[in-house]
Amino acid sequence: MRNTGNTWITRAETRADIPVIREITVAAFDREHEADIVDKLRADESAWIEGLSLVVTDPEAADDTAGAPLLGHILLTRGHIGDTPALCLGPVSVRPERQRDGVGSVAVRAALAAAAARGERYVVLVGHPEYYPRFGFTRASAYGIRISVEVPDDALMALALDEAHPLPGGMIRWPAAFGI
Repeated sequence: MRNTGNTWITRAETRADIPVIREITVAAFDREHEADIVDKLRADESAWIEGLSLVVTDPEAADDTAGAPLLGHILLTRGHIGDTPALCLGPVSVRPERQRDGVGSVAVRAALAAAAARGERYVVLVGHPEYYPRFGFTRASAYGIRISVEVPDDALMALALDEAHPLPGGMIRWPAAFGI
């Protein structure tokens, strides 16, 4: 059900959220691979950025014992475009029964705003070419941005968070957990 009251809240993950994030990620992708990547990223001091692992909660569905349930999760970690620091977006996970509800869009917008507020300049991702352009992502190849594995050209996307700093070209260096 779409949240028409705009009461969803995004916030940084807490330690208590970690098992629920894993549960949501496994359910969203119907396998453990992406959840394992999230766990490895959380343990990687060179990739993990405190405050850029966000959850979406629904306070209207809260009960007194468990608090507001988590609906989704998004993660931004440190990567590079060539030698330039950038953020790698993903995975984005939403409970299957809440997909196509707007939870993912709320998560992406919140993550990009949090990154911009921290002074980050660039975000890269491999994702659905029909989904991410609504947030400003464009084909990375148009900027000379490449990846070391085969992916469809329109699935590799990039975004400059600050128009004063155009996207640099170069090979994306992903955190090791992605295996790229």
